[in-house]
This record gives sequence, structure tokens and C-alpha cells, in this order.
Amino acid sequence: MNPFEIAEYLMNKDNVPMLGCENAWIAAGSLMAAIKNNGSVKVTDEQIVEALIRTKRQAIGGYCGLTGVCGIAPAIGACFSVILGAACPKDQETAVTMKVVARIINKIADETGPCCCKNFVRTAIDESIKAAKEYLNVSLPSNSEAIICTYSSRHPHGCREDKCQYFNINENR
Repeated sequence: MNPFEIAEYLMNKDNVPMLGCENAWIAAGSLMAAIKNNGSVKVTDEQIVEALIRTKRQAIGGYCGLTGVCGIAPAIGACFSVILGAACPKDQETAVTMKVVARIINKIADETGPCCCKNFVRTAIDESIKAAKEYLNVSLPSNSEAIICTYSSRHPHGCREDKCQYFNINENR
């Protein structure tokens, strides 16, 4: 399964809220599982757990508005950090991780008004696929253009509708 298929499967579970940090865990878990399943880079179950633990420490509800950092960005950063072995004394491993996080947050910033965790997961995964190819030499399939959001009516702040690339007026009205 590609990371989009994994994420869509998980986001569709009844116990996953429309908005919330659970979506950051989905982004991290989906990316790590897809990279592991790809097999180009060795990813262990322990590394997946570590990325999720790191995500939980930084994905804190409401921080997108309070600090400007959606928890999905550090979730993706945790994935790259764990895979690359990034740490403060390291050079390129840490630089690459930071570059990836900057790319993710920049892409997510283009999707606000109001914030939508489902969109942010998809946007982050799309950019992560590109970064995985560039920095890890891992080719993950993408089907982002085929995704049609079915969560519009659940958004507590109102869906962005036609401003969102995943919105389909025929499916949501």
C-alpha cells in the first residue's frame, strides 16, 4: 500500500476525529509503513514506534494556531530524523530533516483558511513522497489526484470547499 492508501484507511476509522493530533500520528505511521513496505531503506518496527513517540511529544492540539507549527510537520520530520539518524551533533542528517520539515510546513501553510487536518495529512504525504525520492532514494507511488474528500460536512469550522484540491462538489453536496 502507498502512504495515501494507508492514511485514508486510518483517517476513515470512526474513532479518528476530524481535527486533532491523531492525524499527525496517521501521517507519520503511514509514511514509515510505506517506506518499510517499499524495502529500499531498512525500517524496523522499533523505528516506526520511535517516530510515533517523537510525534506524540510534538503534536499538541491547537499549536497550529498558537505557534504556527502544525503537528503533522514534526511528525514527518520525526520520520526522516529516525531513518537518517539525525541528531544535534550530526550535519547533513539534521539539515535534511530540517529542510523536509520546512517544505512540509510551507505546503501546509498554503492550505489554511480554515485549517483541515485531513488536507494537511494528504498535503504532507504528497510532499514527503517527493522528499523520500530526493533524500532517501525511495520511490513511493502516489495517487493524490484520485483522492476525493468525504469529510466536508464533518468540519467544525467549515470546509474550504473549492479552495481545497481534494474537494469534489459532486461528491460533497
